[in-house]
Amino acid sequence: MSSAAPKDTSWLSSAKVYLHPRAITLLLLGFSSGLPLLLVFGTLSFWLREAGVERSLITYFSWVGLAYGFKWLWAPLVDRLPIPSLANKLGRRRSWLLLAQLSLFLGLLGLAFSDPINNLYLMALLAILVAISSATQDIVIDAYRIESAEETLQAAMAATYMAGYRIAMITAGAGALAVAAWASPIADIYTPSAWQTAYIVMACLMLVGIITTLVISEPATIELDEETIKQQNKIIAFSEKNAHLPPLFSRFLGWAYVAIACPFIDFIQRYGKQAIIILALIGTYRISDVILGIIANVFYVDMGFSKIEIAQIIKVYGVIMTIVGAGLGGILVNRFGVIRILFIGALLVSITNLLFAWLATLGHDTTALTIVISLDNLSGGIATAAFIAYLSSLTNIQYSATQYALFSSIMLLFPKFLGGFSGGFVDSYNYELFFMGVALLGLPVLFLIVLAAKNVKPHLHKNKYE
Repeated sequence: MSSAAPKDTSWLSSAKVYLHPRAITLLLLGFSSGLPLLLVFGTLSFWLREAGVERSLITYFSWVGLAYGFKWLWAPLVDRLPIPSLANKLGRRRSWLLLAQLSLFLGLLGLAFSDPINNLYLMALLAILVAISSATQDIVIDAYRIESAEETLQAAMAATYMAGYRIAMITAGAGALAVAAWASPIADIYTPSAWQTAYIVMACLMLVGIITTLVISEPATIELDEETIKQQNKIIAFSEKNAHLPPLFSRFLGWAYVAIACPFIDFIQRYGKQAIIILALIGTYRISDVILGIIANVFYVDMGFSKIEIAQIIKVYGVIMTIVGAGLGGILVNRFGVIRILFIGALLVSITNLLFAWLATLGHDTTALTIVISLDNLSGGIATAAFIAYLSSLTNIQYSATQYALFSSIMLLFPKFLGGFSGGFVDSYNYELFFMGVALLGLPVLFLIVLAAKNVKPHLHKNKYE
């Protein structure tokens, strides 16, 4: 008989995993990752609208989000290129992380001291800097999480990361609006110094990430696996085959082939003609909620909602409902399969978008706003949970990081681009027609889901109990 003590499988023992240093680290890095997002989207659009900037110009600002859509272009650079001097002191991951966080700190400070009335172009440039730095930070944190702990800790680290991320979104949304309202000498009157104070506070909160980066240890160096060695051999062979080209150029072409072309080629080979339908679905699945989200804060200002009302109902309560929706979506996917919930989630998002058209006819009504936000964020959480599961099912384990980055980038490119014109549409027509049009944009997605479902892994159609 074995004398080994039985393994403690109690709920309390399982929960202790969240006290692991790596889990706590990801909580803090998640906060650092989630903080910049709203500061160049929702919160910034509120500031610009209150300053009297035209709607069409505000929605053009949403194009800075394309940095998140194109982050796969420089992800291989971040992954392979060490920063001179700094990498020797901090390591490759921490040096890139510190560089991104310092850029975020300076970019947010720059926004704080900018004037949207007299120098809107400078604000746009600073917003681009913040978006690129934020996307770079996300790339490094993903790599750090994967490399810094064994597989048994990955779920806990992912959970604490998402918790930190959501807390940061509440801070950058409701928190920034609350600080601006507190710093304003006259309620609901535009005061530049109030927004300056809010953005200085947000910039200082980036110190959470900076201090964390300086305190944590660099992940252990990963030994090259068989697949990586094969990739390096491909680069060498490609360079030798093109020896007539300048050496630096031929090496770059070989690297680009392996890092960028191979994941695409693999995807096309696995799915064939069906890949076109799948890519169309990825590029349009979130079109309704992304376009609506771009102009949402402008809409709330135009409807007469105060900073405090928006902070409480949308930035805090709304985020909580999204988390509840995502949790519910995970349970539903487990029981009924990915494809069914992917379809139901898309349908719910389109239907709840119509509620904004109803809200536009009511004007300032906090009860109606609470109902709309409840249903919209709940359905958005369900749809997002199913969509993430679907994207994960499409990736090849050999190219999981690159392909997932590509899919998540494609997901935002077209909706973000189209959303830039939303302000002009509202100016020409009205909010009611805009929200009805956005809801209709979600209907073709249902057709694409049906077509894409013909060539997916069988278990995606099933629930775990079948």
